[in-house]
Amino acid sequence: MRINGVHHIAIIASDYELSKAFYQDVLGATLEAEYFRVERDSWMGKLALNGHYLIELFSFPDTPPRRSGPEALGLRHLAFEVDDVPAAHAELAQKGVKCEELRVDPNNGKAMFFFRDPDGLPLEVYQS
Repeated sequence: MRINGVHHIAIIASDYELSKAFYQDVLGATLEAEYFRVERDSWMGKLALNGHYLIELFSFPDTPPRRSGPEALGLRHLAFEVDDVPAAHAELAQKGVKCEELRVDPNNGKAMFFFRDPDGLPLEVYQS
């Protein structure tokens, strides 16, 4: 098998509208399509990042919370690549997003920081 790339990232939100607004208004994603699936009582939104990456945002009734810390088994976080990490940190803070302090990856010297989406899912900003 030859993998060409990552097709999409799927995220389940407790409040679909709140998370959709966060990914659009705070992170700059563009809503490409949106569906309500009656049989599952579930919304699904396709949010594009730079016309290349796709986040599939879902809602489901009565979803259990994700255990995030201490380091839970499974997908750890989603990282976004930017050219200017301090500027991204300042922009998110200006939009009211609580961010961890800037730090440097000890393995390669790249700047980075973590923050969370409305459901507490860990997100990272990483220097390109």
